[in-house]
Amino acid sequence: MMAVHPVREILTTTGTLTAKPWAFLILIGYTVAWIVFEHETLDWHGVATLVTWAMTLLIQRAEHRDTQALQAKLDELIRATGNARNDVTQIDKKEPEEIERKRSLDGRNDEHERSAS
Repeated sequence: MMAVHPVREILTTTGTLTAKPWAFLILIGYTVAWIVFEHETLDWHGVATLVTWAMTLLIQRAEHRDTQALQAKLDELIRATGNARNDVTQIDKKEPEEIERKRSLDGRNDEHERSAS
């Protein structure tokens, strides 16, 4: 089970890195290399591959920007709320499975508190 954790971390890191501007530079470099070394294979399928890759990077970048903006807004709300737990502001540094587990646990604790009232 411990071998799965590094894989999750690699996947999360890779997803974050593909949202960086240099990912587009890699795509441009790959395209230039393809044109220089194998231009005869750059047909409609090749162009479709490059366009698909570019669109994937654009979508990933937009999604990452939206997520970061939402996260910043939520952090501000948590800081502004006096009875909020500050440990929640750092939850975005955890793996998705850990976040789901924490949300599930918090939901069960909320239900328990309501039923005790």
